[in-house]
Amino acid sequence: MKLLLTSTLFFFGILTCIAQNNINGKIVDEQNQPLPFANVVLYNADKAENPKGTVSKDDGTYIIENIADGNYILEVSMLGFETEKIDKFSLSSNKTFNITLKETSQSLNEVIVKSKRPVIKQTAEKLIVDLEQSEMINTSLQDVMRKVPGVLVTNNGITIAGNSGVRILINGKTTEYMDVETLLRDFPADNISKIEVVEQPGAEYQASGSAAIINIILKKNVKLGTHGSVNSWIGEDQGFEWGSGFSIASYKNKLNWQTSVGYSQPTFREDLFLVRTVGNETYDQTTREPYDPDNFRISGSLDYYINDKNSIGLGTSFNTRNSTRIASSETIISNANNTNTLFSENSFDRERKNYSINPYYEYKTDTDRLLIDFNYLDFVNDNTNTLYDVAGSTIPFTDRRYIQDGTYNIKTYSIDYSKQFTDNFKLSVGSRFADVATNNDLQSLIANNSGGFDFVEDESSQFLIDETIFAIYSKINATSGKWSFSGGLRYEDSNTDGTSIFMDNGNLRTEILERPIKKLFPSASISRKITDVLGASISYSYRIQRPSYNSLNSFATFLDPFSAGEGNPFLTPSYTNNYQFNLTYEGQPFFTIGYSKTDDVIFQLIRQDNDTAQIRQQEVNVENNTNWNFRLFAPLNLTDGLEGYTGIIVTNTDFQSSTYGVDLNKWNLIWFVQASYELPWDVSFEVNGNYGTGALEGQIEVDWLAELNFSFGKSFLNKKLKANLGFNKMLNRGFVGNIDYGNGTAAVESNGSRQNIQFRLTYSFGDQFGKKKASRNRNRDEENRINTDN
Repeated sequence: MKLLLTSTLFFFGILTCIAQNNINGKIVDEQNQPLPFANVVLYNADKAENPKGTVSKDDGTYIIENIADGNYILEVSMLGFETEKIDKFSLSSNKTFNITLKETSQSLNEVIVKSKRPVIKQTAEKLIVDLEQSEMINTSLQDVMRKVPGVLVTNNGITIAGNSGVRILINGKTTEYMDVETLLRDFPADNISKIEVVEQPGAEYQASGSAAIINIILKKNVKLGTHGSVNSWIGEDQGFEWGSGFSIASYKNKLNWQTSVGYSQPTFREDLFLVRTVGNETYDQTTREPYDPDNFRISGSLDYYINDKNSIGLGTSFNTRNSTRIASSETIISNANNTNTLFSENSFDRERKNYSINPYYEYKTDTDRLLIDFNYLDFVNDNTNTLYDVAGSTIPFTDRRYIQDGTYNIKTYSIDYSKQFTDNFKLSVGSRFADVATNNDLQSLIANNSGGFDFVEDESSQFLIDETIFAIYSKINATSGKWSFSGGLRYEDSNTDGTSIFMDNGNLRTEILERPIKKLFPSASISRKITDVLGASISYSYRIQRPSYNSLNSFATFLDPFSAGEGNPFLTPSYTNNYQFNLTYEGQPFFTIGYSKTDDVIFQLIRQDNDTAQIRQQEVNVENNTNWNFRLFAPLNLTDGLEGYTGIIVTNTDFQSSTYGVDLNKWNLIWFVQASYELPWDVSFEVNGNYGTGALEGQIEVDWLAELNFSFGKSFLNKKLKANLGFNKMLNRGFVGNIDYGNGTAAVESNGSRQNIQFRLTYSFGDQFGKKKASRNRNRDEENRINTDN
């Protein structure tokens, strides 16, 4: 490691000594008044390469730095003024060009060519969906996600290439401790700049996770002056639902601020039908669990641009989710001689709130970028659930109550630096330190004869986690002709101490489990342009999946009288080798082959105790897991006005464990379509659907599944007002399959409520002129592992 750092610094020092040229000047109007925010673009006159560019400052001055010798063309433009061009000139030293722009003789509205379909680009490391130049009539994050080729959004979650362990980030910040379904339906699409689907994360990303990362990058500083939007929606699912939000942003001179607030009351339902055998008896269980949480969010940020290279800022957010619901179960127990029924209910009262604050400093030029970032998260998750029988039962049951309070405190410090030496070579280095403290306290109670509950000492406990993670990384990006290469190395040193405090036969006991990990995580990709339209790439990454903090708790809590979930304090991280081959056509995704092999994969094991007739769910480490996936995509442009994608995804998933007797292997095929069509009167029609021959969802072997959604949208008032009527889950066949416990089998159906209808309105107001500023992506890996599923 020391030799690697020394060599990198030496190489860095040599390249920084290469002489480069600068172009500067001042841009004014015909009255000699400075023009801020004019676009200045420098083109290479002799060869095709990406142009360099900047915008003029408040006093009209500009500078483009680190330009190699050669012949160039300079172009200056600004809305409301005629474009000025300095024809081909030779550059071998610094030059100054002062430019006067003339006002256009007639004011015209800005013309922007837009498409109903986002601009999609596939690289070796990620799939980029750029929404800046697309007309989003559908106005929720769920609608946007359904436009991403190969990403399937169902009521059972998000899957990519058959893998459901997808992490969602917003500006690099995790959403996993939020309710994902509510987030998808609440989050307005108007605030989204682009979506990155990162299947092969490079060294700059945390090494955690085995599936893809979806990073949603929000628009920031996109307009001068003050602008914002108001959105509201109503709908019908399990019951009446509604939500509303407001956002406003302002950029004037050097100060930028923005804030947003939202509230929603969505409704949905989860149904479970389970028929299983226990000895010579059949247990037929039906559970319906309605949800109607109250969600509130508020966020804000303040950015101050000290000058054109230095900026500081502060971001903060606060989210709450309160949920009170009752899950109702009916279990019919029968054999050849008699039948009994147990009616039960589980009353949930859950309160979650999280607060985060994020100060930063950034230095940025055309070639250098330094970001120093700190993030603090405070998360509270308090749960109380009471399990009790209902009148009419022919089987006795003793009521139980569980009170589980959890706090999570996460502090993350990071520093990242990148330098673009030439158009063909870039170096990135960085470091990160995370400090995590969690405290979970479970109180188990049992009903007494006087109508109250007594504390059960031996079933109650406290679980503490103290964890630190230190990481450093380096990465290079290089191109040569038709070839591109990316390679990086990340080193992580983590120490996780888990402390269990519990009573054992009247004695207070403390057990500490230490887990130190020191490991290198390499990643690399190489791509080549085969023809003018065809490209190919190969990529590799090595990753770690750490257990969620909640799964390490040894607590056991009952979901109904015959099923319980319990933690596993001995759960260890799993390690995955990922390989991927991509073919692209005109930069679009075309054909992909992926293979991954995971050692000690974290697996949701379901076991049945025939003596107690109970089912226990627990995460365990299964020794071997492999996954093959084959993807073929094609754009839909068969007729004028039709845009979208269709494709097939073929996967093979295999789990093998001699320890737990797991032997599962399954092939499946999924066909999907995502399309939009322009109807008369400028009405946009969008449809997406999928059909699958089956899947392997952990231990559940799922039969065929299908889903269909469509919507109608239209813009009014010069596109300031957007209306959308969506019909979701019109065809919705969820998980219908079988579970093999090893000592018994079960037929299972898990599905959400069907036929959701929503009507949405979004009104945008404020200034119309655009200016682009950089947005920062901040990964929050430890927050992913809170994973409360509430």
